[in-house]
Amino acid sequence: MKPSVFLALPLGKPFERKLSERFTVITDPASRGAAEALVTIGANITDAALMDAMPKLKLICCFGSGHEGVDVAEAARRGIKVANTVGANAATVADLAVALLLASIRKVVEADRLTRAGKWRGDNPASLLFLRGLTGRRIGIVGLGAIGLKIAKRLEGFETEIGYTGRGEKPGMPYRYFRSALDLATWADALILAHRADETNRHLVNAELLKALGPEGHVVNISRGSAIDEDALIAALKNGTIAGAGLDVFENEPAPRADLVSLPNIVVMPHLGGGTSEAIIAMGDTVIANLDAFFGGKPLPNPVTA
Repeated sequence: MKPSVFLALPLGKPFERKLSERFTVITDPASRGAAEALVTIGANITDAALMDAMPKLKLICCFGSGHEGVDVAEAARRGIKVANTVGANAATVADLAVALLLASIRKVVEADRLTRAGKWRGDNPASLLFLRGLTGRRIGIVGLGAIGLKIAKRLEGFETEIGYTGRGEKPGMPYRYFRSALDLATWADALILAHRADETNRHLVNAELLKALGPEGHVVNISRGSAIDEDALIAALKNGTIAGAGLDVFENEPAPRADLVSLPNIVVMPHLGGGTSEAIIAMGDTVIANLDAFFGGKPLPNPVTA
């Protein structure tokens, strides 16, 4: 018999077909108790109560790099392994981070809107002309993991200076290391959040950090919405504490705050950082590789530990 896998949410017909070729796929929550593995996403709550409802559960596999909703410590206590697909969508998310940064710096959305309205620069070109470009800027990256490193590599091509902060300095990196996000923001012209967000770094970007970033500063978030204090960000965007922001993630998804997304100096996306066809295929294949390894008695390719 094929091992049983509970698919907690739809993840696309191509992936589901591949999954069903190898495993017995359960999609009805009423039958999930029979499953030995769970395929979910990091934002879904996978806590002790869910584990109680799945007494045969031995593996939790997240589709994506995030696992903030998984109680990893509780899973470990029960002998349940946890895996993710870290790295599978890194290139795609890095691409979007750079796109958001460029769009914020060069006011692409505002320029698009004015051009469509027939206002070809018009009588007030200052809002679009004489902007400082990307070349020569100091870019701070919070989290130099798989995604953060690809962002840095891409931004090297724009002749920028790269700095980073994270859990510790990474040996051999050509970029300047800062001990804290506040120190990094004080040095940087733009800040890109690419770290693993959880309760330990909730509202990492607050009023103090935004003030340190400065009036020409921009912040880009492709991590998780919890990383930014949205009250502080709204105030900073309104009063000129920073110049702009590019966000793919929000605290309240899928209904981000109207007073945030309506601001003119912000570029927003509906959490599509890893949403390209190649990234989705790669994440699905990595989920299956984790499942194959687990049920084959081999080490997980992408283990997550507490």
